Amino acid sequence: MWRENVSWVSEFVLMGLSSDKHIQAGLFVLFGATYLLTLLGNGLIVVLIALDPRLHLPMYFFLCHLSVVDICYTSSGVPQMLAHFLMERKTISFALCGTQHFFALALGGTEFLLLAAMAYDRYVAVCVPLRYTVVMSPRLCMVLAGVSWLVGVVNSAVETAVTMRLPTCGHNVLNHVACETLALVRLACVDVTLNQVVILASSVVVLLVPCCLVSLSYAHIVAAILKIRSTQGRRKAFGTCASHLTVVSMSYGMALFTHMEPPSTASAEQDKLVVVFYAVVTPMLNPLIYSLRNKDVKAALSQVLMKN
Repeated sequence: MWRENVSWVSEFVLMGLSSDKHIQAGLFVLFGATYLLTLLGNGLIVVLIALDPRLHLPMYFFLCHLSVVDICYTSSGVPQMLAHFLMERKTISFALCGTQHFFALALGGTEFLLLAAMAYDRYVAVCVPLRYTVVMSPRLCMVLAGVSWLVGVVNSAVETAVTMRLPTCGHNVLNHVACETLALVRLACVDVTLNQVVILASSVVVLLVPCCLVSLSYAHIVAAILKIRSTQGRRKAFGTCASHLTVVSMSYGMALFTHMEPPSTASAEQDKLVVVFYAVVTPMLNPLIYSLRNKDVKAALSQVLMKN
């Protein structure tokens, strides 16, 4: 039972990455430039896929969703970070904190699930290429994308509800750059067993299960590639998966490293770096990885540039 004197706060104070004004100014320029590149790169991917009929394929359907997720995800936190770099007192209201928490979790979970759907798409393309258009039908693509969004949103709604209900007994200083789950749970002045269970369940649903599906898909893909006799054939088959495999390794790698590390060794500074990596770095790199390593995307971009 909660004590009678428990209380909730109306706003939180975010400590951010640094209190040094010169460092904050430098981070403002760096994060601002990165944010603009993220919007430009992902926005361009969405436009190219919409305009070029050659890109109206399952792989690019999922890539379009991934780009939309990246735009929304980075926009859920980076603008606030930029504003706080210029402010003396870095505050965020309780309502805005809950909203940010919800969207960050929903979009992050959706991205992990979309990457699993994209891994299945690559599995079908490499292992059963003759049935690719039949298996990866428009209906299945929409179902996989819809399930990814739905599970991401529902998972986030549950975790946000149990996190934002925690009273902090007047404590409102978050040693973080955003309203992140672990930072909010650390601030609680009541038992957080339920929250720990929900966090574990959430990790299984949006991280462990998709990661296992991706691993299973690529195990079959590698086995199929090894059966190809010609070096050129192997290279071509692997080339169809290279971009996705790079993004998967980057996204799941950081997440698994964070969750596998013992809680006793985890630190608030490490949590900040993880959030910055996912909110600032990954959304900027994803379109670069897909555009630089994909002939179809580069051809579509060249065609658009030639028309202008």
